Amino acid sequence: MSADNALTSESDYRDWLASIKGRIHSVQMKVALAANHELIALYYELGAQISERESGARWGTGFIEAFSKDLKSAFPDVGGFSAKNLRYCRAFFRFYCDPAIWQQAVAKLTAEPLWGVDAALVQPIMQVPWGHHIQIFSKSASISEAGFYIAQTIEQGWSRDVLALQLKSRLYDRAGKAVTNFSHTLPAPQSDLAQQTLKDPYTFDFMTMTAPYNERDVERQLTRHITQFLLELGRGFAFIGRQYHLQIADNDYYIDLLFYHVTLKCYVVVELKNRKFIPEYAGKLNFYLSAVDSLLKRDDDQPTIGLLLCRDKNNIEVEFALRDVNKPMGVSEYTLVENLPDNLKGALPTVEEIEQDLQQLQEDVRHEQN
Repeated sequence: MSADNALTSESDYRDWLASIKGRIHSVQMKVALAANHELIALYYELGAQISERESGARWGTGFIEAFSKDLKSAFPDVGGFSAKNLRYCRAFFRFYCDPAIWQQAVAKLTAEPLWGVDAALVQPIMQVPWGHHIQIFSKSASISEAGFYIAQTIEQGWSRDVLALQLKSRLYDRAGKAVTNFSHTLPAPQSDLAQQTLKDPYTFDFMTMTAPYNERDVERQLTRHITQFLLELGRGFAFIGRQYHLQIADNDYYIDLLFYHVTLKCYVVVELKNRKFIPEYAGKLNFYLSAVDSLLKRDDDQPTIGLLLCRDKNNIEVEFALRDVNKPMGVSEYTLVENLPDNLKGALPTVEEIEQDLQQLQEDVRHEQN
């Protein structure tokens, strides 16, 4: 071996080892993905075969239970052949394949896995784990809705639990629904991306409030539950601060919540209002957006976006209020959990307890700094 090819130092060895580990990890991922492809294709085919035999009345009642028993007997070390899962396979096939071509699908599946599925969905479907699929096709009302959740699962790397939360909150019905002025304040495709980033309404069901409460109470709870809040906002939001201080013309101003969106590459100002939208709110938010653009925005940042969260709104009124505003902003409603059974009320912190926790945290930080 020549000196050039030899591992002449510990640093060289570490670099070489890192490259080998990277290669092995890449192969492992490809193997796992290939295995998932095969599993999804198999379950789709099983669903097709079961549907074909049932539709032709070739088998009576109890067919799936008997089929399950025979498969488990033949493959005792292989999971996935329970009667319950075989019914999921049948539902999987029936959800994605047009009933008019079921018979053709059975004949063609061995040559072309997932035959009968919309071509644009074939590869995405292959990439999503079976457990995710069960939730998606069981709770989606249409193929377009299922396609949305499949794409989001792949893009955002949702776990099964996160997917369940998004399905429960009806994200498909809320995504991109905020009333905005992005079409005339942002260039394409930034305007489309920004529109899809916002929802309406936002569901903060991880919080419980006891009336009466104000915007500051909501802010405190949102920042206390920042992980759940960021999940509801969506991928890309990085939290900058609450009551973010700006000094303008020797006057002090405080932004309710400030974020930076790493995909849109812009600051996002969030203002909370514990009441119905009124046009004056747009003017104040426009002022904050101008201030952030002047004081914080860098040359390579995109224009700052504003999001006004209200308890209620009239969409026509909002559209009129935003029509001549020159800064990009959107308006959405938000919902909270306000009532709980008596036996659960004591399990959640009150606003006063949250305030005490925050004060104690601030005192601890000051103590460490000193």
